Amino acid sequence: MSTIPAPTALDQEIYSTRIAPFLPPRIIDIHTHVWQSKTDAPRQNRSRLVTWPALVASENPIEDLVETYRRLFPDKEVVPMMFGHLNHRAADFAGGNGYIAELIRRRGFPGLMYARPDWSAEELVVQLRLGRFSGVKVYLSLADPKLAVNEITIFDFLPPHQLAVINELGMIVMLHIPRDGRLRDPVNIEQMIEIERRYPSVQLIIAHVGRAYCDEDMGDALALLGRETRRMWFDFSANTNAVVFAELIRRIGSRRILFGSDLPIVRMRCHRICEHGKYINLVPKGLYGDVSVDSHMREVDGAAAAEITYFLYEEILAFKAAAEATGLTKQDVADVFCHNAERLLNSVKPIGQ
Repeated sequence: MSTIPAPTALDQEIYSTRIAPFLPPRIIDIHTHVWQSKTDAPRQNRSRLVTWPALVASENPIEDLVETYRRLFPDKEVVPMMFGHLNHRAADFAGGNGYIAELIRRRGFPGLMYARPDWSAEELVVQLRLGRFSGVKVYLSLADPKLAVNEITIFDFLPPHQLAVINELGMIVMLHIPRDGRLRDPVNIEQMIEIERRYPSVQLIIAHVGRAYCDEDMGDALALLGRETRRMWFDFSANTNAVVFAELIRRIGSRRILFGSDLPIVRMRCHRICEHGKYINLVPKGLYGDVSVDSHMREVDGAAAAEITYFLYEEILAFKAAAEATGLTKQDVADVFCHNAERLLNSVKPIGQ
């Protein structure tokens, strides 16, 4: 458990006075990565990925996830929706998805299967039947390696033939959208709306509020999606932007917002800022080794470092600020952190053994 930082006096004060009273007694965390290091891809095969998450944890077995919840939410019941860490084609899909299937059976937590875009419709069904998965997690780095990273579209790693299967089954898609423009990218917006219209039974979750980590990432996307969609969900995992969250609440409404953590990376000690439309993670000097290889990371020391708490706490505090700015009620907050996910998960019927 050495990679799980123990709460400091500052962490405990922040949690007990500012976070615990805000949260409901039961929480559903809709976005967690659970994996063993043996199923991960080789480190050298990650040209489409940012590198900083690997500094936090090389694996996150279920025991570590449960211990993280015990330490960071000591007075809450937390239920995760789990999926692996299979974001490269060289990863062990059978082993990683098999581990999640085992945990679904053994622990009773809901889980998603990482889907490869080169699977046929028939193979996708076969793989879904191997566990009692509630749907799929898809990722841009699984698209054809010949595509340049900023040419990748959603349908390159979430192909229509797989969407048709998921639509027929009424299952979840956890979608991390591609492209440098993030949420405001017109291709992304067009394809998100197309999925909702063409596949009305797909339970589409847009992860990280569409990667809108800085104000500049939004454009008018949330206004447009608020007008044009009625069903897609948004989680705010690994995001700390209260301005984005407030716009999400105003445009989408609290009934389609889901709490997600993105554990284990949000157990990082981190304060996120934005500079010229780019997010920067400020971390205590020396805590995560050499961070110079990633332009999203910057070290601080002294008093600035001493004031840094968990990334997860910063995420929740940002949502709290947005909730207060938009007048959310205690019931609205309970919906976001628990009841919306309950409605979603209760609507999905896994197939398999």
